[in-house]
Amino acid sequence: MVILRSILFNVLFYLNLAVQAILYLPLLALSRRHVIRATQYWGRSTNWLLGVVAGIRIEFRGLENLPPGPLLIASKHQSAWETFGLVGVLADPVFVYKRELGWLPLYGWYCKRAGMIAVDRSGGAVALRRMSEEARAAIAFGRQIIIFPEGTRRPVGAEPDYKPGIGLLYGQLKVPCVPVALNSGLFWRRRTFRRFPGTIIAEFLPPIPPGLPRAQFMARLQNDIETATDRLVAEGRKQG
Repeated sequence: MVILRSILFNVLFYLNLAVQAILYLPLLALSRRHVIRATQYWGRSTNWLLGVVAGIRIEFRGLENLPPGPLLIASKHQSAWETFGLVGVLADPVFVYKRELGWLPLYGWYCKRAGMIAVDRSGGAVALRRMSEEARAAIAFGRQIIIFPEGTRRPVGAEPDYKPGIGLLYGQLKVPCVPVALNSGLFWRRRTFRRFPGTIIAEFLPPIPPGLPRAQFMARLQNDIETATDRLVAEGRKQG
């Protein structure tokens, strides 16, 4: 049953993505906010498909920990879900994403028009400096920057691998950083088409105030995210 529902979900996922990407093309000529709203609608519709077809419910916790205005949001990254699942609960989100994704037709167009921040992972200090400049511009507009501190998806239970980019942004942006823990990797696993029924929980943790020394910030960020993620993973495993 899992295989059949997974096949159906994947077909509908890509069909939904293609139809909406084409349908919203005229929005590329309008303001950035129109594109953001379209992206949020697509994310919500995908969450609906997950529930109806794959038996995966979505639960957000800690929304009260999202203060208004500009934020840095550092999320655990276990699956593709968080690349769209988080945008629906934020006012004006901007993702930090790898530059290669921007070369994809349609997808790259929307990312650019929405003001997302592309990063060249092989660019070293130059790439980090450019990311910082674009992030400061986004913060000036009151946006919420979403970054995956480990840079790429990590399977459930993998050793944490936090990159220095998040520390750089935290030190330069001087805004609160909201950590996000989740257990999406239990149900939307890496490198498999199968989707396992259950409840994806994304929890927004208490904000880390600006101004901490970088080493102290990095230690607190990792501890907060990993401790809460372990708890959510344990909760998710009990569903089975």
